[in-house]
Amino acid sequence: MEDKNCIFCKIVKNEVSCDKIYEDKNFLVLLDIKPVSDGHILIIPKKHFTWMQDVDDKTISKIFVLTKKIMLAVKKSLKCDFVQIGVVGKEIPHFHIHLIPRFNNDNIHKYNLPTKTYKDGEEKEIIKKIIEAI
Repeated sequence: MEDKNCIFCKIVKNEVSCDKIYEDKNFLVLLDIKPVSDGHILIIPKKHFTWMQDVDDKTISKIFVLTKKIMLAVKKSLKCDFVQIGVVGKEIPHFHIHLIPRFNNDNIHKYNLPTKTYKDGEEKEIIKKIIEAI
């Protein structure tokens, strides 16, 4: 599977260059071109999946094992306090994982999304719907 308009699929096919960190037959690890911090990394499956929930269990397992390996390497090499993980993808519709090196005092609030308050009883209805779908 590939999407010929997808920038990540073009990177996988070497049609677009990237700053590659790691590659195997299933995944590509590269520096983000608009980093939140130095060493901000993207991990992408070579096969095109729009959303995480579209990915088969075997690939999900493998990508998260690789993610942990890369996180540990980032933490050790860049001497950051922790590595923030993000699974987002609305901006590029190809499932990918962000690894962002972070320091306790960096004041980065990249994923500072607005919050809401549930109306009376609303949370119970949401819980019920999710449990029924499981």
